[in-house]
Amino acid sequence: MSETQPAGAFRIRDAVPADFAAILALNEASVHFLSPLDRARLEALHAASAWHRVAEADGAIAAFLLAFRECAVYDSPNYRWFLRRYPRFLYVDRIAVSESARGAGLGRLLYADAMEYMRRAGITAMCCEYYVEPPNPGSALFHARLGFAEVGRQHVADGAKEVSMQVLELDPPGP
Repeated sequence: MSETQPAGAFRIRDAVPADFAAILALNEASVHFLSPLDRARLEALHAASAWHRVAEADGAIAAFLLAFRECAVYDSPNYRWFLRRYPRFLYVDRIAVSESARGAGLGRLLYADAMEYMRRAGITAMCCEYYVEPPNPGSALFHARLGFAEVGRQHVADGAKEVSMQVLELDPPGP
């Protein structure tokens, strides 16, 4: 994995255990759109992930993205939904951007960073989901602008929530 310095004051790099407190705080601030996370669970997810990156500005974590390959040992019902349908993919489990950094393009930068990893690894399907019940119109718009398409829906949290299962197909690597 590498470190990138995008335009602006943000630096994208691999997440490390020293970042976990900030990642947990970002997750908690967006928990109404993400599943809850504690330190032990984050440590396990980090160890199983294929791509766990943060965006930082002035030494502070402003966003993170956590993603898994099809070979991960992961108990998420949404991940397992994609696992049953796609032989090779990168599943974006969660992404969160701090309130102060929203609108700065960090979500797009983190997704582009993950797509570069996919290109190098020869992966063409990026998978994710977002809540449609309760509604998450910001995520719906963000993913539509990136070119994601709905490939199904499922109920989670004992039927209390519904998610839109999304896939973005990248062009296969050239010769």
